[in-house]
Amino acid sequence: MNVNVSAETSIKLEEITFCKYKLTTVNKEILLTFPQLLQLRNAIVKLTHPESLYEIIDRENFVLLFVADKQHLIYLDIPQLLLLRDTIDSFFCNTKSVLI
Repeated sequence: MNVNVSAETSIKLEEITFCKYKLTTVNKEILLTFPQLLQLRNAIVKLTHPESLYEIIDRENFVLLFVADKQHLIYLDIPQLLLLRDTIDSFFCNTKSVLI
């Protein structure tokens, strides 16, 4: 049996202005402030911890996540959850030069 699992590149995070960000998922565009982005990052890190992932896979195999001070609810399956973590991690790892 061949199973092809492909995570779409449908999750994007981009900076709009200073401390304003836009998260684009499969069916939503969510505007975030920097504190909301940090809160999302913290929730994603907790959900993608190995023990948490095992629990998610054993129970329902998806996550419902409130974003932006509970204004938005997004549905993520495991590949999308991991893709969101990679997207957020790479966003924070990018170094940008700042002129002083």
